[in-house]
Amino acid sequence: MSKENQKVALVTGGIGGIGTEICKALIDQGRRVYAAHLLSEMEKAQDWKKEMAQSGYQVSTVPVDVASFDSCAEMVKKIEAEAGPVAILVNCAGITRDTTLRKMDLEFWRSVIDVNLNSVYNVTRQVINGMLEAGFGRIVNISSVNGQKGQFGQTNYSASKAGIHGFTMALAQETAKKGITVNSVSPGYIETSMTAAVPEDVRNAIVAGIPAGRMGKPEEIAHTVAFLAADDTTYITGANIPVNGGLYMSY
Repeated sequence: MSKENQKVALVTGGIGGIGTEICKALIDQGRRVYAAHLLSEMEKAQDWKKEMAQSGYQVSTVPVDVASFDSCAEMVKKIEAEAGPVAILVNCAGITRDTTLRKMDLEFWRSVIDVNLNSVYNVTRQVINGMLEAGFGRIVNISSVNGQKGQFGQTNYSASKAGIHGFTMALAQETAKKGITVNSVSPGYIETSMTAAVPEDVRNAIVAGIPAGRMGKPEEIAHTVAFLAADDTTYITGANIPVNGGLYMSY
């Protein structure tokens, strides 16, 4: 498919473990993909882009501060100038700053809310009008199992991830008649560099509590995102899809 006919996809947090696999899945789906990364990760992003190309995946990278509305506006303008309007958006950027609330200072609270939750507004606000005008859009917001059940030492993170799904449900109602779907995906514990850094005894205890008996793979999150982002996935909107191996079940 020529680039002129490809729908443009933007993945924030695109060069991370889960973000990388999402980019691959969307490229396999025929999208022209932009992976957004931190302003401080220029060199890392270039190395990542080369590694992706060596694996057969052509992807563009773009720096952004997702906590800044103006930076997000500049990013989207750059993408639109190069490739056209963003048709698929995956809000995957996220951080943790874990501690109990009685020890949590204001910076820990604000930074997590800014990067995890405010970023969803900052980026989505830049692309929503284009989607409405086109009569097509796919927005997938990466939430978390801990946004559903809460987690000790993560009042900031759990609040940000729960807020993402509230945003998802509201925007889904606003856009349901306009050819736009808005959904969230809530991963459980996934095999990434972050979980690999957890002490082995703690990691084993985590796995023991997962009915599937293992952590998930980034590819399993990407598969779910790609399904929600597909052109013919038209009647699922406002939903939260848990991908957690049975760690938390609800209906």
